[in-house]
Amino acid sequence: MPNVDLTRRRLLRASGLALAGSLGAPLLNLGRCLLGAQGPTVSTRAIDLVGRSTVVDMLGLLTMDWARLRQWQRSSDHFAEVEFRSLEASGIDVFHPAVETAAADSQAAATTWLGRWDRLLASGEGCYLDRADSFDDLLRAPEQGKLAVIVGFQNSTHFREVGDVERYFALGQRVSQLTYNERNRLGSGCKVAYDSGLTSLGRAVVEEMNRVGMAVDVSHCGERTSREAIAASRSPVLVTHSNCRALVPWQPRCKSDEIIRLMAAGGGVMGITVVRAYVGGGSPDLDRLLDHFDHVARLVGPEHVGLGSDVDLEGLSAATGRPSPSYRIEGLSLPHRVFQITDGLLRRGWSADDLQGMLGGNFLRALAATWPEPQWPPLAERWPRRDPFCPAPFRSVAGPADSGAASLSGAK
Repeated sequence: MPNVDLTRRRLLRASGLALAGSLGAPLLNLGRCLLGAQGPTVSTRAIDLVGRSTVVDMLGLLTMDWARLRQWQRSSDHFAEVEFRSLEASGIDVFHPAVETAAADSQAAATTWLGRWDRLLASGEGCYLDRADSFDDLLRAPEQGKLAVIVGFQNSTHFREVGDVERYFALGQRVSQLTYNERNRLGSGCKVAYDSGLTSLGRAVVEEMNRVGMAVDVSHCGERTSREAIAASRSPVLVTHSNCRALVPWQPRCKSDEIIRLMAAGGGVMGITVVRAYVGGGSPDLDRLLDHFDHVARLVGPEHVGLGSDVDLEGLSAATGRPSPSYRIEGLSLPHRVFQITDGLLRRGWSADDLQGMLGGNFLRALAATWPEPQWPPLAERWPRRDPFCPAPFRSVAGPADSGAASLSGAK
């Protein structure tokens, strides 16, 4: 896996950990650290593990403040160091902020959305963000001290004909969820009364997505549509953000064990979401959330589970500007969730290798098997180094010779 060589002191600084004393020494207590002035405590082992991993949140939003996002997208100059430092402190290296545009003209909305991301990401020219168009990009961004952004959608209504797949791939889309909650031209969502399965157009679109190298996502798809999409795809099918129906049997948005097994058999990965309704239980807490990671890992192996939070770092209600009940998980701090989940899974006995996969290596492997194969130049010439005029990242990264790219292609 890419080796992010990160000292504990730098990670403590990046994570906004509480400092003891005026000299800023880390507050350590029997191998545990306080995250933030009033945050949770986690083990130093969890902190080090997050630092060594390339962390991928396959439904990680930069912000749910859409007005702020629109300002960033008007000009990358509006995305300043303070925003970057906040995201950097989360421990997440790769974000996939996919949305459902819910527009009457889905093609116009999709084109506009992609254009806005293009302005913000500016083809990698900025100091803080880089668009991940290829597997190479997913490795390059952390090497340069940037955060990578995968651009995708939570609905495929803009695919009115097969040729649209290649068109939107050329515009930068790399992941597409086949349906949202309702039925569309490709198949049925999870909230329809009767799931009629993948349509003939849906099968052709999946085939074309495989051909061009766009990842297929079935997170919101109904049971039959999910099953038939997995069967139709030659590439790994992703469930970027869902939870386990075995633990929340009344929730159609969660995936059955059958779908999880079929997904895993094809090399896919399922991201676990922190949305309260899908975590389940009367008063869902961090342990209940960890149960979903455990369930997938024990059912099909830890190599088929990852992060798909479906939230930003704040979880605020758009209507009130206050924390939304939809993301209230007892004991979970959204800005620190990666560290807490890692800490909790370590306590449950999962190994460091297992967790490096869950934190991002599993999704990286699936994307490497799906996206077009990069053409690797010599290691010493692979990427330009960080722009010296950009603020230095708190997270010190290793050189290309230590990236371990082969392990992400299946080698151990």
